[in-house]
Amino acid sequence: MANNNGGSSNNDHEESSPLLSKPAVGEDQKKKPNDTKSKEATAEEVASPKVCAGAGCGWTADGLPLGHGSVVGEPMGRAQWDSPLCACLGRNDEFCSSDIEVCLLGSIAPCVLYGTNVERLGSSPGAFANHCLSYSGLYLIGNSFFGWNCLAPWFSYPTRTAIRRKFNLEGSFEALNRSCGCCGSCVEDEMQREQCESTCDFATHVLCHTCALCQEGRELRRRLPHPGFNAQPVLVMIPPGEQTMGRGA
Repeated sequence: MANNNGGSSNNDHEESSPLLSKPAVGEDQKKKPNDTKSKEATAEEVASPKVCAGAGCGWTADGLPLGHGSVVGEPMGRAQWDSPLCACLGRNDEFCSSDIEVCLLGSIAPCVLYGTNVERLGSSPGAFANHCLSYSGLYLIGNSFFGWNCLAPWFSYPTRTAIRRKFNLEGSFEALNRSCGCCGSCVEDEMQREQCESTCDFATHVLCHTCALCQEGRELRRRLPHPGFNAQPVLVMIPPGEQTMGRGA
C-alpha cells in the first residue's frame, strides 16, 4: 500500500512539476474545438459548393463548364462567335487567307461553301455532294421563279443551329437580350429559349444568307480541321531482299 501511495504521490508530483510545459498540455484541448470547426466547415463546403462566377467561366464544346471552381450543371455564359456576322473578310490572323477564300466562295458559289461547312461539321460520308447538289437545286428554283434565293435558307439554317449547339455559342436572341434586356421576360424556360434561338437562326439565313454562310465557314475553319487532313500516316514495312550464300574464291 505504501508503494502504491508513493507511486501515486510521485505521479502527482510529476504532473505538477514546474519542468513540464503547461501550454503543451493545453494544446490538445485547444485542438479539439478547432478540429470540430474544420469538420463543420468541410461539411458546409460539401453541402453548398462554390459556384463559379465571373469572366473566367465558360463552357467547353462538350457542354461542360470551364474554369476554376466551376460545378457541372451550373448555368454559365456562352462563348462568342469568332467573328461578327458582317465581318466578310474575317480577322487578320493566320486564317486571313482562308477567310478571303470563304468570302469568295460565299459570293460566287454558296453551294460549295455550304457543302464544305456540312462536311467539316462531321456528317456522314458523301455529305458534301448531297448537300451541295440539294442546295444548288433550291438555289436555281428560287432564282428562276422568285427572282432571289428564297428557298435555300430553309434548307441550310439547321447547320447554323448545329454549330451553335456544338460549340455552345451565343445566339442572336441571347445577344439581343444581353444588349437591351427586353427579351428575357418573354421566355420562361430553356425550351422556349432554344425555340427562339432556332427562329433567329432561320431569320439570319433568310435576311443575311451569304453573311451567315461565311460566318459559319470562318468559325468551323478555326475550330475543326478538314476531314481530308485527318488521315493517319501509314508505316510500310519493306521485306529484306533475298540473301544468297556465295563461295569464297
